[in-house]
Amino acid sequence: MNSVLLKKSGKQAQKISLFSATALGIGGMMGAGLFSLLGTASIHAGTHVPLAFLLGAFAASFSVYSYAKLGATFPSSGGAATFTVMSFGPGVISGGLNIFQYIAYLIAAALYAAGFAEYANTLMGSALSPNEVKLVSAVIVILCAGINLLGTDIVGRAETIAIGFVTIALLLFSAGGIHTANISQFEMSGWSINGIAIATGILYINYQGFGVVTNSSNAMQEPQKELPMAMFSALVLVTIAYVLVSVATELLLTPSQMLQFSGHVLADAAQIVAGKLGFIVIASCALLACAAALNATIFAASNIAADMAAKSSISEMLGDAVLKTQARSLSISALIVIALVLAFPLDVVGKMASLAFLLVYAAITLGHIKVRKQTGAKLWPLWAAIIVNLGLFATLFINVVQTAPGSAIALLAALIGSFSLEAISRNFLRTKFESKP
Repeated sequence: MNSVLLKKSGKQAQKISLFSATALGIGGMMGAGLFSLLGTASIHAGTHVPLAFLLGAFAASFSVYSYAKLGATFPSSGGAATFTVMSFGPGVISGGLNIFQYIAYLIAAALYAAGFAEYANTLMGSALSPNEVKLVSAVIVILCAGINLLGTDIVGRAETIAIGFVTIALLLFSAGGIHTANISQFEMSGWSINGIAIATGILYINYQGFGVVTNSSNAMQEPQKELPMAMFSALVLVTIAYVLVSVATELLLTPSQMLQFSGHVLADAAQIVAGKLGFIVIASCALLACAAALNATIFAASNIAADMAAKSSISEMLGDAVLKTQARSLSISALIVIALVLAFPLDVVGKMASLAFLLVYAAITLGHIKVRKQTGAKLWPLWAAIIVNLGLFATLFINVVQTAPGSAIALLAALIGSFSLEAISRNFLRTKFESKP
């Protein structure tokens, strides 16, 4: 979202405002996770999904603090890709972590693409076959990659308007849903600490968009002041919307209906509030939100890729071969996202995205401790971020191993492969250099 405000070449077309930076964070967060993962989360948390959203926001707040301090101290269009180099220094650790972080953004993009296709199919009366739904996912990825490549001003403004429309529609749905629901007949479901923890981990992907804001820090007038305000403002506003929407949905639909409607529960809940019109409006909002989040996430991923190549935060060989130009990095990013969409169903890719970012945030915050004197950050929020992220990761990972072991293996392969690829490519360069006369 708002990719026009930042040029990959490093030259700033204009300064980004606090409002635009906040909108960037909201655009990155308000996506398929809200529209498509409520049913999956309710399997574990029952009617306590709003609590899982609140816990997810609380968990994310520590990482937001860490990222805000890092972004204000090391402003860069590369965002977190720069943080790893400043914390761990150039080498295999920062390079491998940046490759994995790049993959994490692509997994999130796959979630948003899958969410878009799910709601597109819903609007068409579920007339598409599974393969056709996958095709829709691939097409929207290609379109968003093309939009990022064009980077026109009208696209950035259109996305801002789209997010505003989605936010207003969701707030109206929440108010209408709470008013329409028969609260006297509502019954709380059973719960367990483990179930709510798993749901919190699943819904955590809804907050990963705050990292997108750090990619705009070098375009801010006063990043030390504006970046934390933009990130925490986006987090608070999105959390309020999530809690209100989830409360309304839980009041309108029974747990069995939440499971039945799965990837499109909000549209079906809206139909109870405002009939077919409500169904169409919320389903359309889902399309807008997923497309905006997909665009914002591809923007962040390509920025990370460009920054890695430009600043040698990955090996020179890997940067020149894969990420040297914007068109090449966008093309490769789109192909990876399409492969993920084709390989995994929506709920699985959602869990993979949350797992990846929980690990990335913990690792980057661990590195933050090494440069804490430069950023001025307090120590306890950093350790809280590490402990909370790893705790949620462990809980969700155990669930994924039990329910979708293939995706757990794929995520571990991506993690190990990221560091192995970086180590091998750096060793290749060293060997090549030493062999020269």
